[in-house]
Amino acid sequence: MSENRAVFVTHRTRRGRRDDVHSIWARHMQLAIERNPDHLIYAYTFDPSDPDVIHAFQLYSTAEAAASFLTTDPYLAYLTEVDGLLIDTEVTVGDEVWHKPNHD
Repeated sequence: MSENRAVFVTHRTRRGRRDDVHSIWARHMQLAIERNPDHLIYAYTFDPSDPDVIHAFQLYSTAEAAASFLTTDPYLAYLTEVDGLLIDTEVTVGDEVWHKPNHD
């Protein structure tokens, strides 16, 4: 089994605020994720059946890397700015067993 840690996040935003949360995410998180070698896979998605829901899937190199990212300046700035825009956040983690390799 791999040491990789999967993180599944679901955010429910206040009505009509999903685009605002996405803009804040893009400003603080996107570049930090792109530059983080421990983020092996990251997908940020909108729920097509609910205009106030965001789903994100992350695959980190280790559980420690996943925990460490939560202490970074971009993540903390993101949390500060989305405070009040989110109604609920659900986080589930898993230990990766397999994933399809990326063939760039």
